[in-house]
Amino acid sequence: MPDHVHILFGFRPTQALSNLVQEVKRDSSEWINKEKLVWGRFSWQEGFGAFSYGKSQISDVCNYVEAQEQHHKKFTFREEYLEFLKKFDMKYDERYIFKDIDE
Repeated sequence: MPDHVHILFGFRPTQALSNLVQEVKRDSSEWINKEKLVWGRFSWQEGFGAFSYGKSQISDVCNYVEAQEQHHKKFTFREEYLEFLKKFDMKYDERYIFKDIDE
């Protein structure tokens, strides 16, 4: 998708999620810029969203990720993200929610 990416991964319980995401963002930004895959300089926005799933749910999550194009014909990423926050009963501050790409 042009405005977000979904990544499904497992990591050690001793590893901090924020450190892992920081490393993924740093290395991928470096690669994208080195390969000149976008016009200008690429950088990720601040922050990230993360949801955990059990091992038995992995195939459902993979199917969901593979169907992103269909999901976003109905809802923007922002709308979908807010729906996830509500579904998982997560408190959030509107100031820190992703903005749509055209805002």
